[in-house]
Amino acid sequence: MLDHDDIHPLFAGAPATTEFRKLRKRLVRQVREAIDTYGMVIPDTRWLVCLSGGKDSYTLLAILHELQWRGLLPVDLLACNLDQGQPGFPATVLPKFLEERGVAHRIEYADTYSIVMDKTRPGGTMCAMCSRLRRANLYRIAREEGCSTIVLGHHRDDLLETFFMNLFHGGKLATMPPKLLNDEGDLTLVRPLSYVAEADCAKFAAALDYPIIPCDLCGSQDGLQRQQIKAILDGWEARSPGRRQVIFKALTNANASHLADPRLFDFAALMPAAGGDPESP
Repeated sequence: MLDHDDIHPLFAGAPATTEFRKLRKRLVRQVREAIDTYGMVIPDTRWLVCLSGGKDSYTLLAILHELQWRGLLPVDLLACNLDQGQPGFPATVLPKFLEERGVAHRIEYADTYSIVMDKTRPGGTMCAMCSRLRRANLYRIAREEGCSTIVLGHHRDDLLETFFMNLFHGGKLATMPPKLLNDEGDLTLVRPLSYVAEADCAKFAAALDYPIIPCDLCGSQDGLQRQQIKAILDGWEARSPGRRQVIFKALTNANASHLADPRLFDFAALMPAAGGDPESP
């Protein structure tokens, strides 16, 4: 299936090494597994693939096009970058990259940066408002382009960090779901990289020398809760390699009767069987 000499243009210049072949196969397998497990595909629909210019979105774009190119993803793909008006944003990088590789795309300009800067109090974080404004624009673009699915580049580590942010700061067990229906019920949001490690995205993007665009709006802010959680997970992983994957497996293996939420399990209905042995354990 993954003959190194028969590749999509997004893989042009890929290293001819065993290590890269293994990485590529692993990414394809994990993305296919997530797509199948969570029922992300409705055949003959159109997907809006969100492209930020970061390592994760480049990886997502390449793997999805690989699957589509090989007849394993029966959807139409439209890459989309939302230029949010950040000062110094290299607006020509993504159009040039996509045009050179023959990738269908739409570049949209919407100055959400000014709004975020105006509304954020001094010392406050920008992520929540930036995310809401970006999401609203992506919903609009998806509808204009006839896309029923919005594809996001969040990976396994993003899901883990969100879980611990909700646990430590929100008082709830929740994370980014691999698949979600919007409130209006007309758009599906999917995260095909849900099984993929961030480190693998970084290795993949670096091996192909993709032109990475950093997030200068919120990604460089110090003291964010997500950065603190990431540092905790990094420490656990350093002391016990494989810890991230074990925790992620737990997110896919919930046992409602062994938590404490009566909305998920009817504890009140638990009663001993009539005539049961009171001395039995």
